[in-house]
Formats: sequence, C-alpha cells, structure tokens
Amino acid sequence: MLEAICFGSHVIAFNVLHCLPVTTVCWCSLVFGASIMQDRDLSEYSPSFSNTSEDLPCSHHLCEQSGNCKSLKEPCPYIAEYDSENTTSSGFLVEEKLHLASVSNHATQNHVQASVILGCGRKQSGGYLDGAAPDGVMGLGPGNISVPSLLAKAGLVRNSFSLCFDEKDSGRILFGDEGLATQQSTPFLPIAGNNAYFVGLEHYCVGSLCLKLTQFQAIVDSGSSFTYFPTKICEKIVSEFDKQVNATRINIPKSTFKYCYNASSQELHNIPTMRLVFIMNQSFLIHSPIYSDSENPKIFFSDLMWGLLV
Repeated sequence: MLEAICFGSHVIAFNVLHCLPVTTVCWCSLVFGASIMQDRDLSEYSPSFSNTSEDLPCSHHLCEQSGNCKSLKEPCPYIAEYDSENTTSSGFLVEEKLHLASVSNHATQNHVQASVILGCGRKQSGGYLDGAAPDGVMGLGPGNISVPSLLAKAGLVRNSFSLCFDEKDSGRILFGDEGLATQQSTPFLPIAGNNAYFVGLEHYCVGSLCLKLTQFQAIVDSGSSFTYFPTKICEKIVSEFDKQVNATRINIPKSTFKYCYNASSQELHNIPTMRLVFIMNQSFLIHSPIYSDSENPKIFFSDLMWGLLV
C-alpha cells in the first residue's frame, strides 16, 4: 500500500474539480511529501519551479479538451463548472511526480515516486475566490486520470483506497488498501460517465424496524460534510426515530433543527440504533445518530440536518 498523511478535510495539497473529480488543481498550494502541518504556511506550487513537471500536451490520449487546442503541442486545457453558483475553474494540465511511502507489515518503508496529472488553475470564480479549498482537495474518482487509477495503471497498487479520520480530524489515505477479509462493501454505481459514482441504499432501519419504501441512491462526496437524504424519506426516518426515542422533545427558538430533545445521560444510552442496508444486503451501523449541544450536553438534535453525517 502507498500512504499519504492528511490533515483537516484536505488530502495532500491539491485543488480538485468537483465535476472533474479525476483532476487535481494546484493553483494555490502543493506540498510534495507525506504530511502537511496545519500550523505551517503552505508553499505555493508553480510548475516552472519544478524539475519533474511537464506540460500534458493536447496530443496526449488523456487530454479531453484537445478539440479546443490550436496546436497539438499546446498544454492540454481543462474547464470545470460546478454545481455551486458561479463557481468555475480553468487552466491547463501538467504531469508531476507524487512522493509516497510504501506501507507493509515490515518496519522498513520504501519511498515511491508516482506520476500523476494535475490541473493548474489560471482562472477561478465563485467559491474558489471566497476561500474554498485553500490548500486543495484530491480527486479520488474512478476516471482515467484520477490518482488511484493512475497508480493502478502504473502497477504500483490495486485500484482501491481507504480514507480514515480520527477524532481530531487528522488522518491518512492508503492507496491500494483492500481492507480486511471480514469487511463489508457495496459496489460503486457510475454516473456522469466514469467521473463520479453513487451507492444504492435498499433500506433504512431505526431500531429493529426497517422502513418500507426507503430505497434511494446517494452520492457520497468526500469534500462535503453531509450526504443528504431525499426529503420524503428523511421525514419517514425522523418520524420513526421520534417515536422510538426515550427523551423529552423541546422547542428551541430559531434553531435549524426541527427535532430537539432534552435527556439525561442515562436516557442517552437508550437512543435507537440506526442502520443503512446497501445493495447485496451489506449493513452499515451509524454509531452516533445524534448531535449534542456543546453548551448543554443534555440537549441533542436528531433531524440529521435533513441529511446524514457519516
């Protein structure tokens, strides 16, 4: 497996295109190496200062915008338009070396240089100008030039990865991680070509009751805090949770939460479990389906912000 260490919500220091999740954008900052410290200023990346950077030409088979080139020798351009209002990114693609550590059961670590494709932004708008992804986001989609795909094509690892965070929002990403033999999984269902995917949910269970007509498809975006349910399904889930929870419901003026409760620490132990049942009958248990008020731990909320934080 190949390892990169990440901090906060960003992996290494790339800016990724949400509608081009296979491409990384490096107009702000890029750090080559295993770790990024939150208390350090991130240095700006410029291809002209890199000895290993090469423009990806329009003649390259991975250049999707070659039709916009005047010459096949020009750098391959990219243009990305996001769902966020007026948010776009455009620039050109470069090929660069990514430094990773090989992880195994042995104490010694080997360092690997892997070729990846970056998108160097020349023009940004919308959320990027408001501070979105200041140190970047890495694309982990199943497309041809995503980082996992390129590592797998080079024969370095299998086309898989794992991403884990601890309670301090730090964590690490492992490329080629296949997980434990006992680990459950659900297949990715591609949408929008090969650049994005969703997962299929068969049932949502509250306590021992699995609700009928709660089948839907969900996009799990590693760059977003919440994965949202369809409104009608979420209403069913929250209503059933309200029936089963052993706590006093209260009204908090101006709260964004519709379902708020006041409970003792003993009552909090009786919160009904919540479980997602995916395709192939694979289950995912939600360990903490509630959000507690930091100023008053006895108060908690459970309309899941009309979504689900996992």
